[in-house]
Amino acid sequence: MLVKWIRCTVVDRRGFERAQRKWAGLLGEPGFRGQGGGWSRTRPDVAHVFTFWESRPFYDSFMARSHDRLAASQVGTYTRSRAKLFEHRFDVKTGFEPRFTDADVVRVAHSRIHQERVEHYALMQEKVWNPAMAGSPGMLRGLFGEAPGHEFLVLSMWRSAAEHGKYRAERVERLALRTQIEADVAALTGDVVDLETAWTV
Repeated sequence: MLVKWIRCTVVDRRGFERAQRKWAGLLGEPGFRGQGGGWSRTRPDVAHVFTFWESRPFYDSFMARSHDRLAASQVGTYTRSRAKLFEHRFDVKTGFEPRFTDADVVRVAHSRIHQERVEHYALMQEKVWNPAMAGSPGMLRGLFGEAPGHEFLVLSMWRSAAEHGKYRAERVERLALRTQIEADVAALTGDVVDLETAWTV
């Protein structure tokens, strides 16, 4: 599965939201698996959108055919947009599905890892971070994705921001020490996203 993560700095919030609903046109596209997104909790002008495709060829075909038509109505509503593609490597918890209807927030963490530490980092995600996150009340599902250049995405869906906050307060510092994450990570950014129901496709 392919994951596309888009971040936009929005200047016309109402226009952006109105245009975001038009992405319902993705339904019926070959290989399309789902889309959802919302607003950053820390930066009210930043929108995040997550789109899922069965494979790269399906995605490339969509980009060549239908993308520009669907995107046209959003032009002018944002000043900056960054998009990145990740290949699904493994699930956080089991049976990941790109469903957004039962989640209130998504936590996204984007890391660039030192080349010589990539295998250690991936192993720690699988053996330490995943079980800790999967065992947290309110954590619904998630995935671990990889992009060229030793870049990784951890995407987790939570029933509420409060439950995600509890996990952060109780576990993250301890786990960071245990997994030597500071030695692995060259750069790390992240955000918590309040999901907008109307953006779900």
